[in-house]
Amino acid sequence: MNITEKLRGAMRRMAGVSVDSAKAEDKRRTVALPSIFNTYGPRADAMPKPTPSNLRRFAETPVARKAINTIKDRIAGMHWRVQSRRGRALEEIPDGALRVQILTDNFDAPNPDDSFRSMTEQVLEDVIVGGFGALEVHGTGNPQHPLALWPVDGATIRMRTDWDGLPSSPRYVQATGRFGPEANIVLNDDELIYIRLNPRTHTPFGLGRLEVAFETINSFLSAHRYASRLASNSVVEYALWLKDLSPEHHERVIRWWQDEIEGTGRVPILSVENKPEVLRFGGGTDADLRLQWQEFLLRVIADAFDLPPQFLGVERDVNRSTATEMNDQSFRQAIVPTARLFAEHLTRDAISKKLGWRDLEFVFTDVDASNEMEEAQIQEILLRNGVLTVNEVRRMRGLPAIGN
Repeated sequence: MNITEKLRGAMRRMAGVSVDSAKAEDKRRTVALPSIFNTYGPRADAMPKPTPSNLRRFAETPVARKAINTIKDRIAGMHWRVQSRRGRALEEIPDGALRVQILTDNFDAPNPDDSFRSMTEQVLEDVIVGGFGALEVHGTGNPQHPLALWPVDGATIRMRTDWDGLPSSPRYVQATGRFGPEANIVLNDDELIYIRLNPRTHTPFGLGRLEVAFETINSFLSAHRYASRLASNSVVEYALWLKDLSPEHHERVIRWWQDEIEGTGRVPILSVENKPEVLRFGGGTDADLRLQWQEFLLRVIADAFDLPPQFLGVERDVNRSTATEMNDQSFRQAIVPTARLFAEHLTRDAISKKLGWRDLEFVFTDVDASNEMEEAQIQEILLRNGVLTVNEVRRMRGLPAIGN
């Protein structure tokens, strides 16, 4: 049996093709990842997928690093809290306040090595770069610290196609690159949080923002290197062509120019019979550096990261009014969706699936307002109209509740 028949057999098992018709009704009827069996279409090597090593190498360049840090640092520095699910009062949940405090302390120190910020930065880096953020989650059995969260290199995670849908069944495999029994580490569904950016139906993997901008960043680096060589290895733009001179006279003119005129700023006086001809070698302007082409590439890179071009240093046609609007646009389009994606995975995979606490959720408190003044104004309006209570607002701002 070749590999294609094995894959077809695995896909049929996932699709629910069973001899027992009674059990087949509980299985899914659609085929998972049908594009695996397509042997037609463009060649796979026509446009190779950027490898994780190339993506991480590009992530260390100045332009890509600026875009990544703009999103990552803003989310990692956000205020967050654990609260009751929508439509439920914390006072009505059994041991609600106690469990909220336990989870808050747990996320503040998710493992012995990381704080919440350091853990979040590592996962968000992989989410933005390649769309593969991963967290290993374990139940500790300690009621005061029930979870242990460890950031994982998402590029080493592979998905099993024979997962039966149960949280306690193997779903992920980490390829460690070693040999022997430790070559592959099998993880159950409830042992790993896998965060996909831009999920799609034809592939089990996500699509990172740097992956979208890969070709454009490569073009920008090529243009930047060309401009750097041109600027650092510049030569004199003009030359004098002296005709009808003897070799001795020619040598005397060169030595006189190098010793007396070059670099001194003096006015040269040539005593020759024929007027020398001036030869121009290059334009010597900014157009030779292709600065407009580099600016266009920066705008395309900014679009791939859902950021305005001003965040990558393109400040043309930017004034006070447009800058404020662009800041708000970047917050709504790039930062808020990524922050909510991370928070939803912590709620579903860590709190609900691993602990079974489906009445609590993890949220970032800063996603509803781009600055603290706007957030305070929103809370003041909600408090004045009776939508929120004083203790709820104090809890949102990380303050202890007051008495009745």
